[in-house]
Amino acid sequence: METTAALKEIFEALPYIKRIGAKHLWFDFDEKADVLYVSLERPQRATDTDILEDGIFLRLRDKKIVGITITNISSKFTG
Repeated sequence: METTAALKEIFEALPYIKRIGAKHLWFDFDEKADVLYVSLERPQRATDTDILEDGIFLRLRDKKIVGITITNISSKFTG
């Protein structure tokens, strides 16, 4: 992806990231498994998982989202 296009996409995502309210975000990509892990806290210490449609999992602790797992990430975001 061209650097300018990547920066544009990052800046477009910033309002949504800010709305989450996390002070830190960690992104881990497992290329072999094609899974993106987004952690809003380290360590997550999740106690529950909500399974959303299309391979998206919300990792929860006391009804608070502490992480997001997105499977088959390359097929969801193309460009």
